[in-house]
Amino acid sequence: MGETDRDDLISIIEEQDETPDIPEELPLLPVRDVVIFTDMVLPLFIGREKSIQAVEAAMAGTDKFLMLATQKNPMDEMPSPDDIYRVGTVGKILRMLKLPEGNLKVLVQGIAKANILSYIEKPKGYHVKLEVISESYPETIDIETEALMRSVREQCEKILSLRGEMSAEIDTILESLEDPGKLADLIASNLKLKTDEAQQILELADPIDRLKKISEVLSKEIHLSTVQAKIHSNVKDEISKSQRDYYLREQMRAIHKELGESDERSQEMDDYERKIKKARMPKEAKKEADKQLKRLGQMHPDSSEASIVRTYLDWLVEMPWSNFSKDLLDIKKAQKVLNDDHYGLEKVKDRILEHLSVRKLNPEMKGPILCFIGAPGVGKTSLGKSIARAMGRKFVRISLGGVRDEAEIRGHRRTYIGAMPGRIIQGLKQCGTSNPVFVMDEIDKMGSDFRGDPSAALLEALDPEQNTDFSDHYLNLSFDLSKVLFILTANQPDTIPSALYDRMEIINIPGYSEDEKLIIAEKYLIPRQIKENGLKKTDISFSRQALSAIINQYTSESGLRNLERELATLCRKVARRIAEGNRKKHMITVSSLEKYLGVPKFIPEMDQEESQVGLATGLAWTQCGGEAMYVEASLFTGKGELILTGQLGEVMQESARAALSYAKANMKQFGLRHNDLENVDVHIHVPAGAIPKDGPSAGVAMAAALISALTGAPIKNDVAMTGEITLRGRVLPIGGIKEKTLGALRAGIKTILVPEKNRKEVSEIPNHIARKIEFVFTDSMDKVIDLAFERPPKKQAAAAKKQAPKKKAVPRKTTGTRKK
Repeated sequence: MGETDRDDLISIIEEQDETPDIPEELPLLPVRDVVIFTDMVLPLFIGREKSIQAVEAAMAGTDKFLMLATQKNPMDEMPSPDDIYRVGTVGKILRMLKLPEGNLKVLVQGIAKANILSYIEKPKGYHVKLEVISESYPETIDIETEALMRSVREQCEKILSLRGEMSAEIDTILESLEDPGKLADLIASNLKLKTDEAQQILELADPIDRLKKISEVLSKEIHLSTVQAKIHSNVKDEISKSQRDYYLREQMRAIHKELGESDERSQEMDDYERKIKKARMPKEAKKEADKQLKRLGQMHPDSSEASIVRTYLDWLVEMPWSNFSKDLLDIKKAQKVLNDDHYGLEKVKDRILEHLSVRKLNPEMKGPILCFIGAPGVGKTSLGKSIARAMGRKFVRISLGGVRDEAEIRGHRRTYIGAMPGRIIQGLKQCGTSNPVFVMDEIDKMGSDFRGDPSAALLEALDPEQNTDFSDHYLNLSFDLSKVLFILTANQPDTIPSALYDRMEIINIPGYSEDEKLIIAEKYLIPRQIKENGLKKTDISFSRQALSAIINQYTSESGLRNLERELATLCRKVARRIAEGNRKKHMITVSSLEKYLGVPKFIPEMDQEESQVGLATGLAWTQCGGEAMYVEASLFTGKGELILTGQLGEVMQESARAALSYAKANMKQFGLRHNDLENVDVHIHVPAGAIPKDGPSAGVAMAAALISALTGAPIKNDVAMTGEITLRGRVLPIGGIKEKTLGALRAGIKTILVPEKNRKEVSEIPNHIARKIEFVFTDSMDKVIDLAFERPPKKQAAAAKKQAPKKKAVPRKTTGTRKK
């Protein structure tokens, strides 16, 4: 209820007055959570109505006495006589103060112990008849009692010293008390004992017995205080002032340890120790893990730093440091898996089977770094899945398209909030092995900005000589990537940094011809779409002519994505009809395609219907494969300027200027005069003007179209040409021969003029494609003119001059070609 008023207590102890006369009947005031001893002074807050009435009745008396007895249950608001202890203390009200809420605050002093004989129930609360318990005070104190009193004083001083509450004032009070009962009551009133223990001491009438009981209690308190001091000493060195919560938890931990019990914190530490052993880490990683675990044990469990360390330990124990999947080294079985999943792609399959063969002979070999380059939809990513299945390894795929942050590859430092390892480490943790097939898609579409260059961060991971000690910024430990089979995919090699390009083994995956697409559609695409759309083989069938029409008239690509989309559209249309009740088998023929898919999306160019003057067919390579590209040249009266349109890039514009310079330099060879171009503007246009174009391979086609426009000689409509032109008319090699060949086939072209130095690339084109095209090799523009024109340009130009009407001569103006 309150603390003893020490000044009043001293004055009471010093006064040796005899006990005043106490009436036999007094009002009763039940008190809670405290036992009041003789000479004890303390404040009480009175709130219950009957208690207030008891205080008012006492105040109406002469001596202001009332009986103070402790309740057995402090939660009981209306205690009955059976709920109150019989032995209590007669108290005297020293002061009373009325509080604003109607409650009272009184200062009471214990006068004498008394025993309740009976209860008298009155309208204003209970009154009790009582009997004062008299104590016998010995005239002289024997040696045994003196020793007991000295022991009790020393015990009390020791407890107060352990608690840091000892002072000279308290020492004076203890030494001034010569009566055993008063000494026992004073110490009992300040020990903060439990209610039942304090009541037992109060009920002991013999002062010596009471003092002995106090001695036992003090001994117990000294032992508890000593343990508490020991706990405090063990914990004090490990905490700081800012870690009060941690201090309390450490106290609880030490208490549990004394009791032989375990707690959640210890359980967590034991779990981490077990996981670290199970992870089979390298020596360096285990040392770091043990160090971080020790740090975690010294931290507050709810601090932010502890959460960071806990996350780091989770990554360390879950990384596959020594987990490897066993390679499937049955070469024939692996070959069957690759053939079942993909048609063609023999070069890629041979490379994988070679790797497995070497792996079988040398299990310690390092994993190769393969890079598949090809048009979209040719099966680069799905080929990675097939390789993983053929080798019996786990498969991991990440996409690097649009990645601009180096931390995506190397991870973040742990000092940052929300730090994580890079995608490589994340992928290895996800698959749970250290030797998966790891596919990195769209390697050519990475960028760089102020956050670093991700492609440069890949150099260490993709270098077989360095990736045995790959270091992620988050883990900050070496991880062996040499057993990982990295497969990268790209649509074009131009945007791959040269340093990264040098570390990879490049495998070009060309587009598919019409025959290959037919086989793939029949073997893979149609069965897959029938299954995905809920159909059965008996519900739909495709004729080969219909598939060929879909390939040529509804798609125009090197890959297979659009073809599969069109097949999916057909299957959905049929699925709807079946769902509506039409259960007959649906035959997809050429005549029914327009009903299902609409009008054809791709039709042959009108320019191919006949040979024309000033129109040449070139071949272009794009990210989606090869395609035919038409170059138009036209002459009209002007000032001798060169006009270029069709969104041509710088390289392509330079090719056009080189073609014009070649034509001007060889005008006599074509039967023209030097002044024929002085008053004429030349306009070269490449259709599909909304599509940007660039590259040197259209130089030959531009020169042929320009010469055709100058001489009036038409170019054969079934001949396509590719190659870079020089000012002297030499034809230089170009790239993408197979893709351009497939583009020519799709455009219906039968003859291709190819630079002589590309003969080797032509020889690598599969026979089933090469036999459909006639390749003519040339190293100069003269041969191109002889092969591509229907009539020699010189004769055509001479004939045109004879037929042209004579014009009156006009003064010649000096003009020049404007530089671009």
